[in-house]
Amino acid sequence: MQGTPVVVGIESSCDETGVGLVRDGRLLGHAVASSMEEHARFGGVVPEIAARAHVHVFTPVVHRALTEAGLRMSDIGAVAVTTGPGLSGALQVGLAGAKGLAYALDVPLYGVHHLAGHVAADTLAHGPLPDPCVVLIVSGGHTSLLLVRDLARDPIAHLGDTLDDAAGECFDKVSRVFGLPYPGGPAIDRAARDGDARAVTFPRPLTGPRDDPYAFSFSGLKTAAARWAERHRGQTLPVADGAAALQEAIADVLTRKAVAACAAHGVGTLVVVGGVAANSRVRSLAEERCAAAGITLRVPPLKLCTDNGAMIAAIGDLLVRAGAEPAPLDVSIDPSAPLEYAALNPVVRPLTGTAGTTLARFPTTPEQTGKVSLA
Repeated sequence: MQGTPVVVGIESSCDETGVGLVRDGRLLGHAVASSMEEHARFGGVVPEIAARAHVHVFTPVVHRALTEAGLRMSDIGAVAVTTGPGLSGALQVGLAGAKGLAYALDVPLYGVHHLAGHVAADTLAHGPLPDPCVVLIVSGGHTSLLLVRDLARDPIAHLGDTLDDAAGECFDKVSRVFGLPYPGGPAIDRAARDGDARAVTFPRPLTGPRDDPYAFSFSGLKTAAARWAERHRGQTLPVADGAAALQEAIADVLTRKAVAACAAHGVGTLVVVGGVAANSRVRSLAEERCAAAGITLRVPPLKLCTDNGAMIAAIGDLLVRAGAEPAPLDVSIDPSAPLEYAALNPVVRPLTGTAGTTLARFPTTPEQTGKVSLA
């Protein structure tokens, strides 16, 4: 193909194996295989099960995505892959597969930060991100408020992050206490439809006048919900009311802080992404508050909120069009990588310890990481 290359994106940071194909900001096709059912009986993701599942489905998912897009393997012009954060074994499987594709096709490889992928997912539905915009990332492991300019070129500014549990983690843990299935977010959302959010008063963490205006904390809310359930021991737990009240508390805190951040920074667009962006109350309350404040709200369609390869391909496509340098051949993974840039190209450097042992060290400077530099 001539012109901008087709970018294939590989996502394997947790329990979904996602493959997407993007060209010039347009989603051509994608496919996802989830091992969630295998983890459900354990009440959470088991890393070894996730890694093995990625191995089994990697090739079939690649072919499914190509078939949906009406493309052949030879049409691929670049490969993007999640290199962090995430489960170590799961990331390694995805990276190994991506390296194999890039080598076999003789095309460049781009390492991508998983959370930047969530941000880029919105571009596939609504076009380029305004510069600047405020982004609220809410997922099972992350809750952050970001100030984003040029996603492919500029550093990503953190306005606030969670100090403990993420919003999605709170949903999962409280769901178990309420006797609801895993994953907790969808289960709470379903149960809340028949509940009264005003029936239970749950706290709104870090919303006092002296609190950090953009930081989050959901550990205390999780505990409050657990204590409320304990008080009903020996009785029928009004799960629907508890679910509705919990969902309302989380949506209230998330949207209140996000809208306040837009106002404080003079930003006219709020983008809400991540798995919890699929929650019905988070979406509806964000719409209400943004409309009242004159802020444009952008939320990806449900299929692009949860982990998927399309979002990784979207970042890869942005990096290619920005002229970013591909990842080095020895690019590795960083399971706990902070979100600083969209590109994430960690390289493990061996260090010899005093006893002759080899230690792994991840790079810390932009020069070492190969982060985007377009100067």
